Amino acid sequence: ILFRGQDVTHEGADVRARAGMFLSFQTPEEIPGVTLEAFLRTAQSAVTGKDVKVLSFRRELSRQMEALGMDPAYADRYLNVGFSGGEKKKAEILQLLMLKPKLALLDETDSGLDVDAVKTVADGVRAYHNRDNALIIITHNAKILEGLTVDYVHVLDDRKIVRTGDGRLVGEIIEEGFRALKEEAGK
Repeated sequence: ILFRGQDVTHEGADVRARAGMFLSFQTPEEIPGVTLEAFLRTAQSAVTGKDVKVLSFRRELSRQMEALGMDPAYADRYLNVGFSGGEKKKAEILQLLMLKPKLALLDETDSGLDVDAVKTVADGVRAYHNRDNALIIITHNAKILEGLTVDYVHVLDDRKIVRTGDGRLVGEIIEEGFRALKEEAGK
């Protein structure tokens, strides 16, 4: 796996993170004893290799939490412990916004979320994505892609790409579902 000219095939998560890669999980882990703020501050320091200035960090954390509609008290809670599914996903988007990676891979970030939480997560993704970074979203529900600028869509079935298109394919999927695409691919 080459990323920005660096072979990261056999590298650990720490090396990949410092290279600018980010991965969100379908089911984020709970980490008792480590607050969300401490986790983010430590991660930011590890990724950048620089000491994090506490006051500016807290201002940015507060600003990003407000943008995601997160209660500021979550910064002092243990990472994902007792968080609802939507709160865990918001915490991951908060990590994305705070760490500002060059490549983000979001694995079913919309899984199990209600309509409002999907919108909040999509807003966070929109706030992150710009021309200097890349984003890969793995999803079974194209709803999260509505309102996002999508360059490419790849539809996989049984580990094979059965259809590739641009952002317009999102509309087709929402309108007709995946079954119509599978039937079309089978012809």
